[in-house]
Amino acid sequence: MLDNCKLKSACNLPVIYNKKIHTSGTSNADVPLADPGMYQLDITLKRGQSLAARDRGGTSDPYVKFKIGGKEVFRSKIIHKNLNPVWEEKACLLVDHLREPLYIKVFDYDFGLQDDFMGSAFLDLTQLELNRPTDVTLTLKDPHYPDHDLGTILLSVVLTPKEGEHRDVTMLMRKSWKRSSKELSENEVVGSYFSVKSFFWRTRSRPAFPVQGFCRAELQSAHYQNAQLQTQSLRLSDVHRKSHLWRGIVSITLIEGRDLKAMDSNGLSDPYVKFRLGHQKYKSKIMPKTLNPQWREQFDFHLYEERGGIIDITAWDKDAGKRDDFIGRCQIDLSALSREQTHKLELQLEEGEGHLVLLVTLTASATVSISDLSISSLEDQKEREEILKRYSPLRIFHNLKDVGFLQVKVIRAEGLMAADVTGKSDPFCVVELNNDRLLTHTVYKNLNPEWNKVFTFNIKDIHSVLEVTVYDEDRDRSADFLGKVAIPLLSIQNGEQKAYVLKNKQLTGPTKGVIYLEIDVIFNAVKASLRTLIPKEQKYIEEENRLSKQLLLRNFIRMKRCVMVLVNAAYYVNSCFDWASPPRSLAAFVDLYRTFINV
Repeated sequence: MLDNCKLKSACNLPVIYNKKIHTSGTSNADVPLADPGMYQLDITLKRGQSLAARDRGGTSDPYVKFKIGGKEVFRSKIIHKNLNPVWEEKACLLVDHLREPLYIKVFDYDFGLQDDFMGSAFLDLTQLELNRPTDVTLTLKDPHYPDHDLGTILLSVVLTPKEGEHRDVTMLMRKSWKRSSKELSENEVVGSYFSVKSFFWRTRSRPAFPVQGFCRAELQSAHYQNAQLQTQSLRLSDVHRKSHLWRGIVSITLIEGRDLKAMDSNGLSDPYVKFRLGHQKYKSKIMPKTLNPQWREQFDFHLYEERGGIIDITAWDKDAGKRDDFIGRCQIDLSALSREQTHKLELQLEEGEGHLVLLVTLTASATVSISDLSISSLEDQKEREEILKRYSPLRIFHNLKDVGFLQVKVIRAEGLMAADVTGKSDPFCVVELNNDRLLTHTVYKNLNPEWNKVFTFNIKDIHSVLEVTVYDEDRDRSADFLGKVAIPLLSIQNGEQKAYVLKNKQLTGPTKGVIYLEIDVIFNAVKASLRTLIPKEQKYIEEENRLSKQLLLRNFIRMKRCVMVLVNAAYYVNSCFDWASPPRSLAAFVDLYRTFINV
């Protein structure tokens, strides 16, 4: 029995696999590891005790991650300034087999910085009794400092076998199916699916915690009467092992606030904004002493529901030493916004004063096959004719702001830089045209990823530059830059698949890898000429100023040289007074005497 048992830490992983713990009762230890049955693991994260202090004040802001098979499957909320936090959070996990232990990691949340590691432990699932609640105490350890006492985490777990029950087999169906599910035989399902890790790309700030669990996506289900599933079908646990399933990405750019309510005695405020979509949260930076703040920050949410959702937005005034003042609130109904398009919204704050100006883009994340992508807008003859008609010379005065149509096929990349310690990367692409910003899915552990996704943009200025940037997804940190290309729209040759060499952030030199794109541009030349007379569109998303190690080193060397000049001058003056070299000292005093006489 595992009641209040101390389990091995992360640094003793081989011991967990090899050591057989004898327990009383109906244990799972004798179950063959190759057993194909499905299990449900219900976990209650109760509390932590005597956790390590990672902040200056002798406290921490702890949160917990659960991982199975290297994939994050749960993340708790953050408990601020507490070394004995109480979570009482529940997670429901489905696992295929009991080979993979449950990996628990504890971090200290640091706003704007990389979170501090507070310890880790493993829970051996083969030692759990079936259908029986078990209280488990995990001793946290740091593999680099195994002797340090990092405290404990208390869990309550229940392992339930699912073998023999009817199970819903969950999958996403291709939009291009030629037959409905009713026409399929009883034991046949033909489809495709996607499963992706939860994407935390923190360009400005990090979320307090992501969506808990990973059973939130609404998926089309096919129910089976027998337990033997054919190779065309996908088991629910296979999908869940990829962690969080999401249907799309909601990118929000917080541009500015206008005429906000004054909350301080000086007639100003120190405003910041909080965003919430389900359990996903973001917080903007604080803009001191202003009623018209300019944030220009970008945040990414994951859309877990097909029909959309409501983003709650609240504005606050920061007050040091006391509770922050509420300025106002507003909401965004995502179901009212069209996908694959950037919307500029000016939202009136309720229960307060002022407006917030935002850009919102909904990007569908469904990973379809190559054949599905062949049915693009310009390859469908009727749609192509409609687009050509829309931008024909006869429609010069119809919607002058709509200059043209851009279609970008992001096909694949080759020879990318290895960003992970495993020698691989988890690459994804960001495609930007001015303030329109769309993302591909992530291809995991691959230096030669294939995305095969089509993006379309409305062109507002034919002199714009298309930017395609490749990043490496990193769950615990902001995404790592892998390479970038910038392509002026006027230089594009329609319908040609070309390989572009990836360059550095400044586009001054090449980096490792190439990306294959196929781009088409259709535009009205007269509209484009008239648009040239209008000032260029301002780009709202600003590059974050980050601390560069190279720049810091250069500044240190330059400062060191300046200090050494002063030190050498002091040594020279001192040597003159010490008469270390009489001729030099005599010459120095003669020059000093002449200087005083001339003055």
